[in-house]
Amino acid sequence: MGDKVLNAPIVGMANDPATGGYWLVGSDGGVFAYGDATFRGSMDNKQINAPIVGMASTPDGKGYWLVASDGGVFAFGSAGYFGSMGGKPLNQAVVGISSSPTGSGYLLAAADGGVFAFGDAVFQGSEGGKHLAGPVSGIASASGGGYWLVASDGGVFAFNTPFLGSMGGTRLNAPVVGLASTADGSGYWLVGADGGIFNFGDAHFSGAPATSPPSAPIVGITRTRG
Repeated sequence: MGDKVLNAPIVGMANDPATGGYWLVGSDGGVFAYGDATFRGSMDNKQINAPIVGMASTPDGKGYWLVASDGGVFAFGSAGYFGSMGGKPLNQAVVGISSSPTGSGYLLAAADGGVFAFGDAVFQGSEGGKHLAGPVSGIASASGGGYWLVASDGGVFAFNTPFLGSMGGTRLNAPVVGLASTADGSGYWLVGADGGIFNFGDAHFSGAPATSPPSAPIVGITRTRG
């Protein structure tokens, strides 16, 4: 959507595992489909209580969820609705959502490291109530049912899945704003707001716009098909 007039800034993206296409979502709930990804609906022009902050696709690529900062979840296509934190008290805002391996559930992460599990997603622990060097900015599910959280300082927290490294304690040019796991769950990437990419485990580095800073901050990352 570069050089196009948007009603609201883009805040997240998700890949279509079936086609290799992808979706972008704006804070107003507008969804934009690219490649062979199919538009399944959006919250555009609908009243929402809080801005959208992220999205996640179903494993079959036929649906997706949007999540708002108040924990509200909106399901489209084959994505099932399994509950949300909308209308419930939160210590800090929700910042991300990740599908369970089966697509019959999802995890929400809050900025304080709190994790909320719905459907068949299993709660494996959180950083809620603990001192963090930076707020949590993303969550990614592992193939075995565990998950990782990432904080703005690049710290990674692993729950029932291997810790494969982080940028915690390393000087960064810009805060980390998201992470994505590899298809087999044996690696992950972190992305900085300046477009910097950091890879761990079997995640391969394929380049980053380090010498050509983006015109606007990067807000998230997703893997391609496979």
